Amino acid sequence: MSAPPRLVPEPPGTGLVYVWQLPVRLSHWLIVVSIAVLAVTGYFIGNPLITTGGPARDRIVAATMRSIHLYAAWVFGVSVVVRVYWMFAGSYYARWDQFIPVSRDRLNSVWQAMRFYSFQRRGPQLYPGHSGLAALAYTGIFMIYFMEIITGLALYFIYAPANSVFQGFRFLVPIYSRFLHHIGMWILLMFVIQHVYSTILFSVEERSGIIDSMFTGYKRISPEAEEEAHRDA
Repeated sequence: MSAPPRLVPEPPGTGLVYVWQLPVRLSHWLIVVSIAVLAVTGYFIGNPLITTGGPARDRIVAATMRSIHLYAAWVFGVSVVVRVYWMFAGSYYARWDQFIPVSRDRLNSVWQAMRFYSFQRRGPQLYPGHSGLAALAYTGIFMIYFMEIITGLALYFIYAPANSVFQGFRFLVPIYSRFLHHIGMWILLMFVIQHVYSTILFSVEERSGIIDSMFTGYKRISPEAEEEAHRDA
């Protein structure tokens, strides 16, 4: 595990630190868009809302929705794999040990975030990347991502041609794939609501440009943040 980098503003004198690399930002937004498309098309597949006045046309609409769902699923799956790969190839703030609190500093970050959310601490811990608690939550979300991918592959075999590679995932159907797939999507949608709320909350509390950082990669770091990022509780 690498030590935290010195928070030297980049460019010098701006107070801006490069936190989120391009693969992190790109995979983040591709996951956001693909989840939105998957949620809409997936809900339609389970509960068709559009009728065109004829069974043949209804089947065409349903097939179109399934196709869009499949393409979005590929974008989602590839983006998740890229993000997981970047946990091992990326910069300090993107790496796996930021998500799984195996160090004393990260365990302390989990504790400090819990104190903030339980009103035992006036402000959030000043840290350029994810807090320990947020990163731990994202670890659980990534597990949901993989559950969605696996159960989605299992469900798609129903519509896949007999000679399709998707038929190889037939054995996964007995694990209640449809139920888990639906539950997983509702969990992700609830997480999106919480994620947006927390992002706005920390944007106001930290005033570090957290929203802008997911477009530019840069966060604004105060001298207090540098001190706290390198200080034990």
